[in-house]
Amino acid sequence: MSDPWFQPLFAERIGGANYGKGTEIYKFEKIKRAKRAALAAHPERKLLDFGIGENDDMADPLVREVLKHEVDKLENRGYADNGIQAFKDAAAAFMHRVFGVTLDPVTEINHAIGSKPALAMLPACFINPGDVTIMTVPGYPVAGTHTRYYGGEVYNLPLEEKNGFLPDLESVPADIRRRAKLLVLNYPNSPTGAVATRDFYRRVIDFALTHRIVVVQDAAHVLLTFDGPPLSFLQVEGAKEVGVEVHSMSKGFNMIGWRMAFVCGHPKIVQAFADVKDNCDSGQFMAIQQAARAALEHPEIAERTREKYRRRLHKLVRALNEVGFQARMPGGTYFLYVRAPRGCAGRRFANAEEASQFLIQEQSVVCVPWDNAGPYLRFSVTYLAQDEAEEDALMRETVERLGRLRLEF
Repeated sequence: MSDPWFQPLFAERIGGANYGKGTEIYKFEKIKRAKRAALAAHPERKLLDFGIGENDDMADPLVREVLKHEVDKLENRGYADNGIQAFKDAAAAFMHRVFGVTLDPVTEINHAIGSKPALAMLPACFINPGDVTIMTVPGYPVAGTHTRYYGGEVYNLPLEEKNGFLPDLESVPADIRRRAKLLVLNYPNSPTGAVATRDFYRRVIDFALTHRIVVVQDAAHVLLTFDGPPLSFLQVEGAKEVGVEVHSMSKGFNMIGWRMAFVCGHPKIVQAFADVKDNCDSGQFMAIQQAARAALEHPEIAERTREKYRRRLHKLVRALNEVGFQARMPGGTYFLYVRAPRGCAGRRFANAEEASQFLIQEQSVVCVPWDNAGPYLRFSVTYLAQDEAEEDALMRETVERLGRLRLEF
């Protein structure tokens, strides 16, 4: 098939004249293909899917009832623009109740249609051609992708086990520090499960002030914190002077797919985000904002979600350790990030991706490979299971299948 007449017109940021002609396959697409192949080759064998990265439950019945009620209100029919005040007020109350952080709900909070668009839009507030965004890897790449869209560069800071999966800020070269405008963090960290400390955030604030760099902290998993109470970046003195934090309704409140989040922190950055957002969308449906407001007003919803995933993680840690992994309970998120096996029965794995493909092909056990900072596998506890009995049965099956492989570490 010949190229369309407009093929040369594609922007360089997405490949230019070569757009759509690449042969590289994204790792999640490789996993999907391997899953299909395993199901075709072994239809009798249930897929044990630990690769899913989204909550397995629906939103709480209370939240769904509020949505049903609000849908029928005439006043919720129109554009929401930068968000209804009721949601912003609830977000401010949530930040104060959970973290002890006081925010002005008018100037220091703005809603977003999910945290992904927020992380995509924030670079538009700061990045010009030649500017740098510092990002931790492994991590969520969206802010980096949009930095490149604007002609900026991304500097990757590896998260290594020896540093507790916290970035070594002092390792950033002087030239990068001079050109950097954004530092994007994510704690509790996906996929490593590491949590930040107050001391680390103090060092981040000092780094930001010294080098005049704005901090964007992605707190999507903050309510899934298992070692003590959750910690917000904004709880640390000086944080609001250097950046913003992005909160999501998805992970802690089982509102995957509802697309609700908020950006909070320095009023000037929140204003800039709101201005960019106002030129990108017209706001989330107001009935959904009202449902999210109700969720924020009921902390017991997030507590139940946290305890469910804490329980599942403990079970998975035990199961993986039985077959040779060195798994430890993460500080947060619903992910386990473990060293990939080096091989199996004389076979050697070149990297985590090869190990992941082997587990899918040989035993229909699905996990996600990460090779950004060493060979690691990410197992998620968001698998489908109706009760604890099903969870326990799944763990037994996992131990049995992986145990057959006699993995080498």
